[in-house]
Amino acid sequence: MKVSTDACVLGAVADIAQAQRVLDIGTGTGLLALMATQRSTTAYIEAVELDPAAATQAAENFQASPWAARLTLHAQPLADFAATQPAPFDHILCNPPFFRHSLRSPDGRRATARHTAPDTLSFSELTQFAAAFLTAQGRLTVLLPPPEMQHFERDATQCGLFPATRLVLRHRVGSKPLRHITAFSRTPVPVQTQELLVTENDEYSLEFRALLGPFYLAL
Repeated sequence: MKVSTDACVLGAVADIAQAQRVLDIGTGTGLLALMATQRSTTAYIEAVELDPAAATQAAENFQASPWAARLTLHAQPLADFAATQPAPFDHILCNPPFFRHSLRSPDGRRATARHTAPDTLSFSELTQFAAAFLTAQGRLTVLLPPPEMQHFERDATQCGLFPATRLVLRHRVGSKPLRHITAFSRTPVPVQTQELLVTENDEYSLEFRALLGPFYLAL
């Protein structure tokens, strides 16, 4: 799977400052887990990935990184990982499958990563896992398009997880919202909403450059 701009923003903005145990669900090739370890000098990051080829690549990327000692990969479905009864996590990150009704990609692995389906990670499975394995003050941060985020928020609320912060990601001024990056907590609070423009005047915006500068080689 290719590295997407919106996933990089998720990895850069998730509030993991106080987290000691972080979980990346559906890590793919390890992007969010690696960004989390780069941002934190003390946190231990675990990652779950069910696709064997992606898990193999993630394992290689973890081992080649400077933070291999703080990274652990679980090459298995989320339900199997849950059955191991892991210790609670301070923060859970996820860029879940989100195309609910569009045509599925002929590439099976890409379809699994991008489409919700009975045999892949569902919103309800993700929210139920987070409700069971987040610490009392823990947070779940998720990246989705706005319509899908509405569905996700309903599932999360039913599990006792409530939106706390929301970052609206737009390509440029006046463009429709591309993605929402929403952090959920166990306590209902007024949602704090901010916006981020990826580009201004056909260049990366100053905010985007400041946020992604530590991760992008070309900024």
